[in-house]
Amino acid sequence: MDQGQAGDRDTGGRAIAPRGDRMLSDSIRRFLSERRVAHLATADRSAIPHVVPVCFAVRGETLYITIDEKPKRKTGAALKRLRNIAENPAVAITVDRYDEDWSLLGWVMLHARAEILAGGEEHDAAQALLRRRYPQLVPMAIANQPVIAARIERVTSWGRL
Repeated sequence: MDQGQAGDRDTGGRAIAPRGDRMLSDSIRRFLSERRVAHLATADRSAIPHVVPVCFAVRGETLYITIDEKPKRKTGAALKRLRNIAENPAVAITVDRYDEDWSLLGWVMLHARAEILAGGEEHDAAQALLRRRYPQLVPMAIANQPVIAARIERVTSWGRL
């Protein structure tokens, strides 16, 4: 089923992946693979939102985000997105396409439970996947950086995917 074209719709006309189906259709996987930037929304325990642009890769029903080298960050304090996930693992990720021709607009929103991977086999595989997708990560010392594993629970899409 192509969530951008058919299936259940919410009151705004957006397609919603039904529970029990594969979360990511082929058209959504293709759309995600063609996009380079996503926006990760987290919230702390007081529900104060925080949104940041991120690089990402998808394998199966999980979206991965690594923490890269941050030139502006000099302290050892954890990033706000990591602190928020530790307090509240519910996240949303939006990936969109904008075009001056509005008939080409489209977006996918993933609702997920995030987990912070500090090491291990999945962490290492995610880092390798992200390095293949983003050559800019290759020279960076990210092997010991955490990875956010967003376990997709619900998918909403709209527009031309």
